[in-house]
Amino acid sequence: MSIVVYLGDAQETQEWVELLSGLLPEFEIRDLDDPGDPAAVDYAVVWAPPAGRIKAFPNLKAVVSIGAGVDHVLRDPELPRHLPILRTTGPDMVQRLREYVALHVLTHHRDLSVTDANQQRAHWQQIVTPIAPRRRVGIMGLGNIARACAQTLAMLGFDTAGWSRSGGDVEGVTVFAGAEGLPAFLDRCDILVCLLPLTPQTRDILNADLFARLPRGARLINAARGGHLVEADFLAALDSGQLGGATLDVFRTEPLPADHPFWRHPKIRVTPHIASMIDAETGASVIAANIRAFEATGTCEAVADAERGY
Repeated sequence: MSIVVYLGDAQETQEWVELLSGLLPEFEIRDLDDPGDPAAVDYAVVWAPPAGRIKAFPNLKAVVSIGAGVDHVLRDPELPRHLPILRTTGPDMVQRLREYVALHVLTHHRDLSVTDANQQRAHWQQIVTPIAPRRRVGIMGLGNIARACAQTLAMLGFDTAGWSRSGGDVEGVTVFAGAEGLPAFLDRCDILVCLLPLTPQTRDILNADLFARLPRGARLINAARGGHLVEADFLAALDSGQLGGATLDVFRTEPLPADHPFWRHPKIRVTPHIASMIDAETGASVIAANIRAFEATGTCEAVADAERGY
């Protein structure tokens, strides 16, 4: 029995190989680029594997995504569609994203970009901003992690709303659902946070039509996927003043190319896909537990719905 691991970086991959070897001694843990006998591979633990690589293992039981999202696995056109995909989630990832969302909502809420610019000019300007209950924040996506983020913002006092395809109840949060609920949701978002899964239905959802529905000067935080954002529409909305600023953690091309305009745009704060980046030790422990559960029963709570894309 063996497991192959791939993270795109040889050093990172080796770190995960060593950690999983200690946690799953009953398996031989190998680099995807040196898999040994393909027929002996039971699991592929991966982040954005190259297209066509997964199909090389005829007896694979499941693919394990190193992360909560599975779009990076599903985009492989040669992926055998019968394979279960296991997501990697847990309290640590929820906490990290709660911290990130709260940090950047507060950064926009308190106009810290203006304060930062004033510091560079040695300019003393005391800015008065509304208190949190007078600032309307909206979360796009209401999965388990997004719900925790929405509740965190509500506990901080923000007038918080959430939107998803199917809605649901979230304590302290006004919930909108479906296409019919989206316009009213957007109308009341001074700060919009995208935490949606990337699916064919949500790709390019952050576009000119959506930005036009937001209050003028609204702020955007995208900690979901780069494929949600139509970059040309976004830059136009910033330059026209329809959007007042943004924090972006995810991009269509990662790492973000050094010559990309996002790096130096005065209204954009760039973070390098770190909003809920799981550390290797925690991630390996979660993955080992999921693989053991899957081995025992043929399924586990971490199995994604490939048809829905999350």
